[in-house]
Amino acid sequence: MSEVSPVLTVTADGDVRIVTLNRPERLNGVSEELHRRLSEVWRELADDTKARAVVLTGAGRAFSAGGDFDHLRRHHDDPELRERSIRLDRTIQTEMIRFPLPVIAAVNGPAVGLGCSLALGCDLVLMAEDSYLADPHVSVGLVAGDGGVTLWPLLTSLLRVKEYLFTGDRIPAATAVGLGLANRVVPTADLMPEALALAHRLAAQPAEALRATKAALAAVVEQVSRGGMEAALLAERSTMTSPDHIRIIDDLASRARRRPAAREED
Repeated sequence: MSEVSPVLTVTADGDVRIVTLNRPERLNGVSEELHRRLSEVWRELADDTKARAVVLTGAGRAFSAGGDFDHLRRHHDDPELRERSIRLDRTIQTEMIRFPLPVIAAVNGPAVGLGCSLALGCDLVLMAEDSYLADPHVSVGLVAGDGGVTLWPLLTSLLRVKEYLFTGDRIPAATAVGLGLANRVVPTADLMPEALALAHRLAAQPAEALRATKAALAAVVEQVSRGGMEAALLAERSTMTSPDHIRIIDDLASRARRRPAAREED
């Protein structure tokens, strides 16, 4: 199996599927097209009868730097895009929770905003030594509707959740492990080999037992997170047109244009 999209690739390594966010020139920032593909790929993989496990990673030097500035700015004046984005965020979160196969995040660089949520939506998280997590939604005038509110309280203490969501501070790989947001830190050169080895180990487990265990855990996640997810999604939609968000994104986009290469994670 080998599905190719301009912004996302799915390749096979035996019975393991490697999903790669593929906008390396923009640090895998999430465009409208990538947003859509992220909402579709989980159903496609679930229908792949030969797949037994998945590795999610990013092309180049980032996992994902979060929302692409141009895409974010279009939300300010386009109510249909705002509604569509919220639907996609809901679909991505729900599809990842319900996805029947084990998914390993191989975090090869910055995982920011939606990129952070994608990593933490996986079943196991391996982080390269020089990678980090961050969810700066609040810092850019948004509510963390695409996963921060849904996922973080299930993984670490509410005090820590508030600290990092309120401030948007970066969480280095080793700190992420200590907080329970990642499983382990891996030397950068060894990240994909270790992620693939772990994926093949899970793929070799008794399939019915593994799927049923994941489904039971998913039921717990959905039960705990349902109210928070909806509240956060609706609040994020509202803040997409807030004066603070518009001002901050316009300023960040202007600064990014003045650099040789845009770095959305800064």
